[in-house]
Amino acid sequence: MATSSAGTARRGDRSPLLVAAAVAAAVPGLVLHVAGLSLSPPVDALLYGLAIIGAAFLLSWAAEAAQVDISAGLAIALLALVAVLPEYAVDFVFTIQGGEAYAQYGPTCLPPGSTEQSPCGLALANMTGANRILVGVGWALVVLLAAFRLRRGGADAGQGGGAGTSHEPGHSTKVTLERTDSVPLVFLLLATLYSLTLPLRESITLVDTVVLVGIFVLYSIRVSKAPAEDPDLIGPSAWVGRMDAPKRRTGYIGLFVVAAVIILLCAEPFAESLVETGTELGISQFFLVQWLAPLASEAPELLVAGLYAWRLKTTDALATLVSSKVNQWSLLVGTLPVVFALSAGSFNGLPIDAMQREELLITAAQSLFAVALLVTLSITVVGALSLLGLFAAQFVLAATLPPPLQELELLVLSAVYVIAALVLFYRHRQALVQLVRDGLRTPYAELTEAR
Repeated sequence: MATSSAGTARRGDRSPLLVAAAVAAAVPGLVLHVAGLSLSPPVDALLYGLAIIGAAFLLSWAAEAAQVDISAGLAIALLALVAVLPEYAVDFVFTIQGGEAYAQYGPTCLPPGSTEQSPCGLALANMTGANRILVGVGWALVVLLAAFRLRRGGADAGQGGGAGTSHEPGHSTKVTLERTDSVPLVFLLLATLYSLTLPLRESITLVDTVVLVGIFVLYSIRVSKAPAEDPDLIGPSAWVGRMDAPKRRTGYIGLFVVAAVIILLCAEPFAESLVETGTELGISQFFLVQWLAPLASEAPELLVAGLYAWRLKTTDALATLVSSKVNQWSLLVGTLPVVFALSAGSFNGLPIDAMQREELLITAAQSLFAVALLVTLSITVVGALSLLGLFAAQFVLAATLPPPLQELELLVLSAVYVIAALVLFYRHRQALVQLVRDGLRTPYAELTEAR
């Protein structure tokens, strides 16, 4: 980082205040938990949710600062993994509760005659919601913000479009990834193709763990071979990254530890208060767990990606979100059966009921379509709008269609995703072959030559 920019950054740097604000956001939730207090389920859920959001920001800043000390590819993988740790924590809570219910009541995870939402179903609901938000909102957000920024910036912003962004009069704004980003895209494709088989099962088992975690391990090994690069840091991550080595490492390790403590203390009460909120307010527990809980844990990652997109650092923003999707769709899904087995005291898999089967199907189908949109390593505003539009269509149709047709809605939307993906793969079949070759075999030295 240039000395002049570093000096400018030091003057009036509000990064320490931002770190303090993130910690302060967690204090009410921590006090509530440590003191054993409860105000009301909705208020409790809000305070614990704010604590998790604060911790997620700390994790994001720490992971970004750690990029100074590790290779570029591994840094992106680490950032993507750390950024979704709050999502793991919340999902593991629901999975543990599902395992305990399974041990007590069997495959239904509910006492006879109960009309409540199955705890096993809530674990999968949280996972599918997080995955669909990341793609339907996050990936689209990067492209649409960049397009908006270019239009507002006029000629100055449009000259070259910034890193990874191009805009020509009469043509749609396009976000382009680096050739090295073939690696996460191919491993996401592998995880997605395997996950398309999950809706055909009655449970997610330890065999699925071996396959999906194996995909993540192979991905991590592959990206660890990427050459080191100077990261482009902003905000608190830049503040920590500018420190000399001992202070820098102490700084981001300290942020990791503080965030981990907050998450460990607040994840379970957040999950429980969210379910109680649904019961008290008459709101579907499934809806709150699938959409509200992931919004809390994904918010910092989406915000950071949005800030990068606003600065037209769209390649960095989208590459991080793609990598996050890889670990959510491989490591997160793959570890759920392990957590379930430990809590249930059984080697039986995490049960998949009829509702969750459809949710898994549409989540996998959306992932396939998203990869197809990026098979040429670029995505336009039209592609981003299609991701966002199809994501929003589910809510509109669910609110307007009678209950008997809501199941059909998910099946139809899943079919739309899959058919559109197959059409795109066929149209760009040569690019698909190149993508697979680059992602799995081409040396990183060759992937970086065109930069």
